Amino acid sequence: MPMDVRLLLENTLPGLGYELVDFELTPGGGFRVFIDKPGGITVEDCVSTSNHLTRLFMVENIDYDRLEVSSPGLDRPLKKEADYVRFQGSLAKVRTRLPVEQQKRFMGRIAGIQDSVLQLQLEDGRIVAIPLSNIDKARLEPEF
Repeated sequence: MPMDVRLLLENTLPGLGYELVDFELTPGGGFRVFIDKPGGITVEDCVSTSNHLTRLFMVENIDYDRLEVSSPGLDRPLKKEADYVRFQGSLAKVRTRLPVEQQKRFMGRIAGIQDSVLQLQLEDGRIVAIPLSNIDKARLEPEF
């Protein structure tokens, strides 16, 4: 069922003007949906999206206990190849499944992406190539 809900969200949210950033099941049978749009998300965006999804889930007969709609925050997760393209030049924390150059945790600027391989420029200037398939978790690192 979660993949069916994810597909439903991926097909519905763009029509409302939002991007699905992430979707997760919560303990107790709830859904947590993270949305974004250029310029960021407001509380009103979350409320209107929640109301729309509540009606949609009723029509689609999707059973759930709780629905949370939220912005991804300043430390937005990077999930899709398009995220790395959109946030090129931004600072990111990346954790890999398997070691790359004898390490699994990196922080650097997104230098680009080519053939599904992230180019991450580290603080010392080196560029490390990380296949997207090896990324366990990646998030933007807020800069102030």
